[in-house]
Amino acid sequence: MTQPTNGSTTPPGWYPDPSDPRQMRWWDGARWTAHLAPATAQSMPQQRVPISNQTPVYNAFIWTIALLPVLPALLLLTWNPEFRVITTPRGMRTMDPTSIFSPSYFLLMASGFLTYGLSVLFAYFDHQRLAQSGVVRPFHWAWCFLSGTVYVIGRTVIVRKVAPDRGLWPIWILIATVVLAFTITAIKVSVMMTSMYSQFGYSLAV
Repeated sequence: MTQPTNGSTTPPGWYPDPSDPRQMRWWDGARWTAHLAPATAQSMPQQRVPISNQTPVYNAFIWTIALLPVLPALLLLTWNPEFRVITTPRGMRTMDPTSIFSPSYFLLMASGFLTYGLSVLFAYFDHQRLAQSGVVRPFHWAWCFLSGTVYVIGRTVIVRKVAPDRGLWPIWILIATVVLAFTITAIKVSVMMTSMYSQFGYSLAV
């Protein structure tokens, strides 16, 4: 059985079977596999073919998507507002709502948009990388517009179909990242609330 044109440089895909031109055979990028399909354009896109154990299913893009949720939590640690008490025209003392604004606050707000945008961008690159590696119809990157979590879960489902023993690590990393981010946020908010109430109570007493 001969190889497709260009030998081992030919990308993974369906090609006419050298032994029977009436059907298509899957080329995994290095060798012919046992997977066959009718020689019709309609049936080929519906077939997902297992990839070889040497084909990578992880890359820097999916790791970044899984780790990005911790970025806003880390920036939250840099936000230390100085809560101030003001007197209203009616003589009431209350917390100044503008006291929360600081460069760190605006950086924290921007990090949310940055995390979202980077997740979508890296999902696109990850989708392209999987397709180039021979994964038929990878989970579409546009699902990341809903959230990075949706993309990581969907990607894992598809990768597990073509590489049954691999592909779960991004979900585990994402879970650990979310738990870490939630823990950091809860501790920081607790410290800030304690500081705000103690300072507010002291200011009222004075």
